[in-house]
Amino acid sequence: MKRSIISLFVIFLWAVSTAGRAALTIEITGGTEGALPIAVVPFDVSKLAGKLPVDLAQIVSSDLNRSGVLTVMERGALPASPHYSNQVKYQQWRGAGQDYLVVGRVREDSPGVYTIEFQLLDVLKQKQLLGRSMKAKKRNLRSRAHQISDFIYQQITGTRGAFNTRIAYVRAQENAARKYVLQVADTDGFNEQNVLESDEPIMSPSWSPDGKSLAYVSFENRRPEIYIQQLATARRSKVSGFSGLNSAPSWSPDGKFLALVLSKDGSPDVYTLNTATKRLKRLTKHRAIDTEPVWTQDGRSIIFTSDRSGSPQLYQINVEGGRVKRLTFEGTYNSAASLSPDGKYIAMVHGERGQYKIAQLDRETGNLTVLTDSSLDESPSFSPNGRMVLYASTRGNNGFLYAVSIDGRAKHKLSDQAGNIREPVWGPFESK
Repeated sequence: MKRSIISLFVIFLWAVSTAGRAALTIEITGGTEGALPIAVVPFDVSKLAGKLPVDLAQIVSSDLNRSGVLTVMERGALPASPHYSNQVKYQQWRGAGQDYLVVGRVREDSPGVYTIEFQLLDVLKQKQLLGRSMKAKKRNLRSRAHQISDFIYQQITGTRGAFNTRIAYVRAQENAARKYVLQVADTDGFNEQNVLESDEPIMSPSWSPDGKSLAYVSFENRRPEIYIQQLATARRSKVSGFSGLNSAPSWSPDGKFLALVLSKDGSPDVYTLNTATKRLKRLTKHRAIDTEPVWTQDGRSIIFTSDRSGSPQLYQINVEGGRVKRLTFEGTYNSAASLSPDGKYIAMVHGERGQYKIAQLDRETGNLTVLTDSSLDESPSFSPNGRMVLYASTRGNNGFLYAVSIDGRAKHKLSDQAGNIREPVWGPFESK
């Protein structure tokens, strides 16, 4: 593929597959060499009046398997089925090669209201590392399972888990009432919700820092305009509809500003917009195309893509103005920056000899590491804990979502047969 930076402003002619909607499904495509072995025993549901709507242990197992840090024992290989720590025979699990063990049970307090209890056990030390009890209603059982995964992941790794967060993406589909759908879903692809349906393209979704709103570009009026939409109420407002391009919105860390790309004054340049006062400030002024702005974690600078050097590369500018600094030099194409939450790394689309892969740049050392081995990847987005990168990849005529660990060792696909999926973005942690 030869893709110029101009394509950042041209609507992708997305090829689509069969119509209809279906939940995304997880397919592990990369190995997890060196991952820590853990067993998750099916939770005891024998005391429930009816059947539990979801398999909590299976959701937890799927989450942990996708982490790249842990590998879950196959259910059919479990040597026993304890539900309490005092039922565990540690030698059994040690002989099965497990480092950790999760046991749990569910009781129904009233119709549709449950109490979930689980324990994380260290097999080698033969002791409990974590034990929790939590209430759940029928509608949020999946969320509780993701929370359990987060607790386990943090206890073992020391890093906050990001399983109980959300992703947003654009799905293109044919033979449907609406051809483009902006959706949000859990990180495992379940609980899909439509944010916007349109006959015209939707692009560049961006999460607000509190996770309550999305900014995006819509062509519903046959020209690119930027909207902000509240997810809970579906209320939305147009925040940029200037002549020419209105593109690539990106929230500031404090949620008070958007960085965006406008061409109202000539060539596409990076601006900031105060979302309360609507005051605009122009940051770049160059005959080249400047696009895809993202904020640094301190809110003081913006990283963007520009072809001012002859090919797309990443640059940085202070929000107060000043000289532009080039960040990338390796490869003929570097674009679509995503900054890790701690600010240490930049994920990007890295092009070399017609291959477009996801790569990671260490901002301190300047070392660039290629994370993927496919040839047509785009739209990287860091998880809120900085341990995974979500991205889209074209296979044949379809776009699929993948996630890769920051060391490149673990990769999984959120596969789907109901449309062409593009422009994913990982949402933030829930506000406490």
